Amino acid sequence: MIRKKSLSDLIQGLKSNENIVNWHEVEPQEAKTHSMPESVDLRIKAALAQRGIEQLYTHQHTAYETVRKGENIVAVTPTASGKTLCYNLPVLQAVAEDDGSRALYLFPTKALAQDQKSELNEIIAEMGIDIKSFTYDGDTSPAIRQLVRTVGHIVITNPDMLHAAILPHHTKWVSLFSNLKYIVIDELHTYRGVFGSHVANVIRRLQRICKFYGSNPLFICTSATIANPKELAEQLTGKPMRLIDDNGAPRGRKHFVFYNPPIVNKALNIRKSATVEVNHLAREFLANKVQTIVFARSRVRVEIILSHIQELVKNELGAKSIRGYRGGYLPSQRREIERGLRNGEILGVVSTNALELGVDIGQLQVCIMSGYPGSVASTWQQAGRAGRRHGEALVLMVASNTPIDQYIVQNPEYFFDRSPESARINPENLIILVDHLRCAAYELPMKKGEEFGPLEIADILEYLVEERVLHQAGDSFFWANQSFPASEVSLRSAAQENVVIIDQSDVANVKIIGEMDRFSAMTLLHDEAIYLHEGVQFQVEKLDWEHKKAYVREVDVEYYTDANLAIKLIVLEVDRTENRRTTSLNYGDVRVNAMPTLFKKIRLSSFENIGYGQINLPEEELHTSATWIELKEVDPTLGVKTLEQLLLGISNVLRHIVPIHVMCDRSDIHVVSQIRAEHTQLPTIFIYDHYPGGIGLAEDVYRRFDDIKAAARHLIRKCPCEDGCPSCIGTEIEGLHAKQKSIELLGVI
Repeated sequence: MIRKKSLSDLIQGLKSNENIVNWHEVEPQEAKTHSMPESVDLRIKAALAQRGIEQLYTHQHTAYETVRKGENIVAVTPTASGKTLCYNLPVLQAVAEDDGSRALYLFPTKALAQDQKSELNEIIAEMGIDIKSFTYDGDTSPAIRQLVRTVGHIVITNPDMLHAAILPHHTKWVSLFSNLKYIVIDELHTYRGVFGSHVANVIRRLQRICKFYGSNPLFICTSATIANPKELAEQLTGKPMRLIDDNGAPRGRKHFVFYNPPIVNKALNIRKSATVEVNHLAREFLANKVQTIVFARSRVRVEIILSHIQELVKNELGAKSIRGYRGGYLPSQRREIERGLRNGEILGVVSTNALELGVDIGQLQVCIMSGYPGSVASTWQQAGRAGRRHGEALVLMVASNTPIDQYIVQNPEYFFDRSPESARINPENLIILVDHLRCAAYELPMKKGEEFGPLEIADILEYLVEERVLHQAGDSFFWANQSFPASEVSLRSAAQENVVIIDQSDVANVKIIGEMDRFSAMTLLHDEAIYLHEGVQFQVEKLDWEHKKAYVREVDVEYYTDANLAIKLIVLEVDRTENRRTTSLNYGDVRVNAMPTLFKKIRLSSFENIGYGQINLPEEELHTSATWIELKEVDPTLGVKTLEQLLLGISNVLRHIVPIHVMCDRSDIHVVSQIRAEHTQLPTIFIYDHYPGGIGLAEDVYRRFDDIKAAARHLIRKCPCEDGCPSCIGTEIEGLHAKQKSIELLGVI
């Protein structure tokens, strides 16, 4: 029988691999502790002692003492550093002192809420105090709901539920709102972009209702490492915050390794597929029974890696010991996978960033990232999933051919020396603000002169009166419509409705297997698309666009599909302009018309293109904000075709560089070049927010444009290809010194 290698053996073996371009060790750290505060109830102390907690880490102690003094806090420490106790301890103490005290916990996902409830209830049971904690989400049964509303000391929910089910029905929650002492916001860093902008308005509505019932709760926020946690917490809550970042938690030794796949075409600098390399690396760890998590950047990539790894290890481990995990899976599937990881039945999991959050999945030893996650903050979050507190851990980032991946692995100091990015929100986005003012007026009449954030809202209220949504009587504005406004507002996407995916492989057992937002569905669930779910392939037989349903059937084919979008862009209004010598930089409002046109069939094993098909879906229109750069003077020797190719290449680089500088997902911001823009007929590159009304990302690009441009030039210059490749400007353009010309063109922009 072959002896299984330990993680230490595997790490030693990896050190001789010629594809490793950087090996960074994070030194272990001893715990920094403080004695338990005297004010903590003896029953709480006893319950914590049973769990081996007799002292607090420094950040937990500071958090407890600061909250007890009546200050709002934001605690920022790495994954697995015991942030939970920063809020559980003051909350449990408050209820132990006064049975009437109430707390509201907000988690970004149901999985986290369920997780926290289990841990909290265990402590409460050991304390022997009658503290009732409940989760309140879509899965809570009607019988339990009544109980939660009347006797729940700690109500654990998510922003969507607070927005649509709790605030509009606040009269049923009098016991909670009139005694609310603490509001806990966990995983604060997830509240950025459109989601964070919505949630800031939900919290304004929550505070309005608390005030109505006579309570003024404190906020306890916790976050992973970002550059501006205090600023984000203050923007989100509208309250002054005390930052607590003195992390006292211990950590084991962590090896952080950058792996660059070998070059298979030297002239074009094309490397072996990152997916193929990830599969082989993961197989090595899994075959030796080392529990491993693999992160991929998209749902499709998760499913491709999952099916490959399952195939590689099915004889040794059985396919069920490796599972996928991503948005779109049903909650029951996700809970089952989390349990399997904790108890060791599941050895490996392939996930999107859905497992970046602190869902309890036990002690994983290895984390493999298929490509750079897109931000420094995200990368450290994913890396934190391996090696919790003690013991050695390995983090492998396998670079893809994309410009940003190559930039990161060839400039490791950029990553290791750089602080994480800032999280941006824009609660004053007019579309979002109007939506939540409608919700707020439904909940309680608005008063003339009432504040709702920093913006003057009198004009908006008058507009809603004109639209017959509100009715004005004296100084008050009352809801005057038949609709239920919260049901029309989605906190998480620009689209109002998700597309439901229905599996009709078995006529006797037709079932819903997942869902997807409308914009993604255009390119992933069109007719004939191959949809991957838990490693199983489904073909979309019909996308019923009008009723938001995709009907799929299980198939077994050797390809997946990838769709193209045709984009038309029109400038509506210019808000800011900076004239430069040969260009002008602009910021303003634009209209984007997007239509999916073709889809490609790509072979699973070799990733080659094996066919095309048409997509017949209606055009989607988006009004948003953009930054654009117009070229007023161009080298006349270039020619139209050459200039068009150069702009495409520069856009390709910017598409990867921009998200790093403005901390957003790649899907949040789009880059499009036009050889003749409609409004000026000048060559133009547009960078726009992929959300109605914009959420401040394009404005950030306008402010940081010179930094972004410098990073783009640096990336192209440092790329080892001869004259253009997929890792920089796209592909080589024959007979044209495209690389040098792109650097020159960026120089004059």
